Amino acid sequence: MDTAARTGETAQTLDRGLRLLHLVADAPGGLTVTEAAHRLGIGRAAVYRLVGALTGHGMLRRDGEGRLRIGVGVLHLARRAQPLLAEGALPALRRLAEGTGATAHLTVVEGGEGVALAVVEPSWTSFHVAYRTGTRHPLERGAAGRAVLAGRAGDPGPVTTSGELQSGAYGVAAPVLGVPGLEGSVGVVSLTPLDVADVGAQVTAAAEAVAAALC
Repeated sequence: MDTAARTGETAQTLDRGLRLLHLVADAPGGLTVTEAAHRLGIGRAAVYRLVGALTGHGMLRRDGEGRLRIGVGVLHLARRAQPLLAEGALPALRRLAEGTGATAHLTVVEGGEGVALAVVEPSWTSFHVAYRTGTRHPLERGAAGRAVLAGRAGDPGPVTTSGELQSGAYGVAAPVLGVPGLEGSVGVVSLTPLDVADVGAQVTAAAEAVAAALC
């Protein structure tokens, strides 16, 4: 086999391995080897070879029923990437918090839930919502999660909610679109009702700025 052929075969194997990781990540109940082979359009033997390599690097694991699950290696990489994502988003979040007088946040999807990855509180207000980094919530509740779902449907938002995650809190959020491999939203949360027209425009602009910073 010549060098070009070997290079092509290596690239194909890498592509299949990455596709397999994405399939397993998108399957809450895990996948069997047969299911993975069917979805990838390749034989079971080829899947077994991919699983062997990915398991060896901690990217995949098998549960008690033999189903394929995401391994701790992927979680380790994700944790290493999160500070970089947060750092890239902070300038836009700071401008948003100061401009609206509300607590600004970047929320990303992890394990089917929304997770607050970065939070910036306004510096000039007497009272504001304390929103902790790492806070998790269902995507179906709260402006941040609903904005992610809107983004999946191609809707750039903004989305508004009242009291869904915290009684008396108001939220406005817009999806972060166009960043490969990332599902997320930028939003603000306040103790008082927000001017949706004004704040919504600022939130949408901040989401676009975050997307540009992370691309």
